[in-house]
Amino acid sequence: MREAVREAVLLERDGELDVVGRVLRGAAGGAGGVIVLTGPLGTGKTALLRALARGHGTAECLVLQASGAPIELDFAEGVLRQLMESTPVAAPAEGTGADLLPVLLGLAEERVLLVLVDDLHWADEDSLAVLEAFARRAQHLPAVLVVTVRDGDPLASRPAVVSIVAGAAHRLRPRPLSRAGSAALVRARLGRDCDEEFALACHEATGGNPMLLTALSLSWRAEGLPPTAADAAAVRAMRPSYARDRIATCVSGQPEPARALLKALAVLGELSGAAVLTGLDRVAALGVTSSLRKLGLLADNGFAHPAVRDAVEDMMTAAEREELHVRAARLLHGSGRAAEEVAGQLLEITRPQGAWAVHILRAAAAVALRSGARETAVRYLRRALLDTSADGEDRARVLVDLASAVRGLDVQAAARCISYAVPLLRAPRDRAAALIRLTPMVMADAPDCVVGMLRQVAAELGDPAGLDPVDRELALRIEARWRHAAATDRSELAQAASRLAELGPGGTTSGAERELRAVLLYTAMVGVGLPASEVAAQAGRLLEQEPASSPVRCSAAPLLVTCLAAANAAGGTAGWLDQAMEVAGSRGDVVEQAVIRGQQALVYLMSGRITEAARAATGAAELIGWTWNAMGPSTLVVLAGVVLQLRDPVLTGQALAATGSEPADECLAAVVGLLRASDAAHRGDLPGAAASLVECGTRLDRSGWRNPVLFPWRTSLALLKHRLGDTEDALALAEEERLIAQDWGAPSATGRALRMLGALSGEQGGAALTRRAIEVLEGAGPGLELALALRQCAELSDSADLWRRCLQVAETIGVRRIADQARAALGGGAPVPAAVRLTPSERRVALLAVAGQSNQEIAESLAVTLRAVEKHLTNTYRKLGVQRRAELAGALHEIGVALT
Repeated sequence: MREAVREAVLLERDGELDVVGRVLRGAAGGAGGVIVLTGPLGTGKTALLRALARGHGTAECLVLQASGAPIELDFAEGVLRQLMESTPVAAPAEGTGADLLPVLLGLAEERVLLVLVDDLHWADEDSLAVLEAFARRAQHLPAVLVVTVRDGDPLASRPAVVSIVAGAAHRLRPRPLSRAGSAALVRARLGRDCDEEFALACHEATGGNPMLLTALSLSWRAEGLPPTAADAAAVRAMRPSYARDRIATCVSGQPEPARALLKALAVLGELSGAAVLTGLDRVAALGVTSSLRKLGLLADNGFAHPAVRDAVEDMMTAAEREELHVRAARLLHGSGRAAEEVAGQLLEITRPQGAWAVHILRAAAAVALRSGARETAVRYLRRALLDTSADGEDRARVLVDLASAVRGLDVQAAARCISYAVPLLRAPRDRAAALIRLTPMVMADAPDCVVGMLRQVAAELGDPAGLDPVDRELALRIEARWRHAAATDRSELAQAASRLAELGPGGTTSGAERELRAVLLYTAMVGVGLPASEVAAQAGRLLEQEPASSPVRCSAAPLLVTCLAAANAAGGTAGWLDQAMEVAGSRGDVVEQAVIRGQQALVYLMSGRITEAARAATGAAELIGWTWNAMGPSTLVVLAGVVLQLRDPVLTGQALAATGSEPADECLAAVVGLLRASDAAHRGDLPGAAASLVECGTRLDRSGWRNPVLFPWRTSLALLKHRLGDTEDALALAEEERLIAQDWGAPSATGRALRMLGALSGEQGGAALTRRAIEVLEGAGPGLELALALRQCAELSDSADLWRRCLQVAETIGVRRIADQARAALGGGAPVPAAVRLTPSERRVALLAVAGQSNQEIAESLAVTLRAVEKHLTNTYRKLGVQRRAELAGALHEIGVALT
């Protein structure tokens, strides 16, 4: 499906790709050029650029890519910096646009240079100036500049944008998809069974616009609806109302006071305030509103119908609407109304209003954050940037607030905000306070410029031991962040244990010291720089001091939980996580809940609660819609590790589909690679899986990440090598893992390595090694590794006692496939699942799904939330061993559930 979707984004784009190919061939001969992709929203311009960036016909080029964004319009050289950061070639971290132009030109001298800039109209002025100069020279260089510009955007009329577009050798305008193209895209999203009539209806409803087609298809799939001919009518009915034109005729025929009142009401949303805004006295306002009610345009304190508002808004010019919003904002502010009400008006104003607006917008953002409305807070703060100076500390303060708000949505965007803010702050203490808004959890994937700022501020503050209490706390927090950012550096890993020793044994510690100690323990854990027992002892003491009521993802608590789990000492963390989850739920913080659920998945896995681990891992991903940008790299590493060890092909596929492009962080990229290897093994591609494991293992070793509990890649590779006939290499890998596990000292790692050695050593020696594995693993309690070891030993020695113990452990931890195998070995067949395995709610939801109802319809029928329906279906699929809705009816029949 992923490959089909990837091909679908390039449907009917052969002409555009051919033009790019011709220009690139010309560039190879020293005569490049500029290509501009234009058109309205959603025609596939960005998809074309992404395909080129992925190497579609550009494998021999040096590709630089960047994109403009409204939030970064005022960030000097923001697009240029993105281009420089995207190149593997060393580029200056400092300098003006004039300094960076020679760098671009120099790169073009080495090999064909392809520069891709999406949404050029949103690029900052400094970047535009350099790109304009580069565009003028491209035709005489082995270089090609490809940009996208959206039709109708006011910023596209800036002189530099106009110059680049006018000077382009090729201006391409991707057309809407044909009927056949629309059908192919819809089938790529909904499957080959999509009915022809349904696909035609999708084309007619969207006009062949790829973005709208994709949105419609994804919405249809999310609802679980079948793409059949019977549903085509529902798709065709998704058309805008045409009643607005008739309402507009009625409104335009009203006298000026009535039209003015309606316009003010459209802007302000309340009738009494609208009358004040238009300057009507009480008597005049009553007369006008009475007439409008008789016409059916008004009702109670507002419009009679949303279509009336739409018609009124269509009548207003942009300047008229802007002026009304300005007056409304000042009216509400002067009346002492809540900051968020005033901010709602300010969002609609594009011209600066001054310092008072910044104050209001920051206050409104703080209220929104406290209520969990993170997206709203981000919108307020982005608008506040319009009212700040270009390079003053007032701008820095807003950027810091914006980083705090956006880090729950996109950690990389938060890092960029901080990188723009810090240089604007003069005092080291202020710079440090800004930098610590980025939590340690997100620092593993921080840009190099942020890491450099951390080290610089740390040097400016000096040795924490000689500072006053306030500066000492700042210095410790700064150190925690740069050390976590450097956790993929072998030399830094080696220093973690010695730095912990410098800090002393510790007792009751401050929040900053706990943060630093947690980072150092995590670093020592991933690099096996300290034994598991010592890491567990220190992490346990620190977690006892960490309040579960504090925001978990803003603290170092998840790092401590990971340390304890990796040391097979996570038993005491379950209650702490449950309490933290309850607090996060009361706040409505979805990302916080997702982080905690990820930690719970790891704890459940290490505690032998396999079913709960799978449910928690799935729940963590579903809470954020399988969108990883909102979570820090440390959480992603944990979740990926859980998914790997669960060996669930469905969950592995979902996790891979959500990862998107290759992560910049080397270790995170390696962990994603381990998922790909697992997926390849599930599909039977053993050589491909082995090659991926070798590559990922090399990456992890290069970074010093050796922990055998979180990253047991050697034992996985050993098993693949053995299956491919290379037993000698397999034994060497398993022995190497055993030695690392011995250094670490956690029973699960040692037991796994011994079990693998037993599997590779033949019947006689293998049984003895596997018994040693069982002895070690029994010290950690029931778990998946113990069940696997018992099964292996039972197979090697044909022992009924061992099969009975294996059955007991497998049933305890909920691994049905091992339990069924043990039961069969003992002379009994695998039990037929009974109907009582489904809860009443799960059974009701499953029956409605089989009856053809969508998830939304089921939610409405049962008066529950859509999320509750999705959760019940996920649990049902997992219990019945099915992967899709089409298999549900047969599975229910097998367990005796009547379908009528």
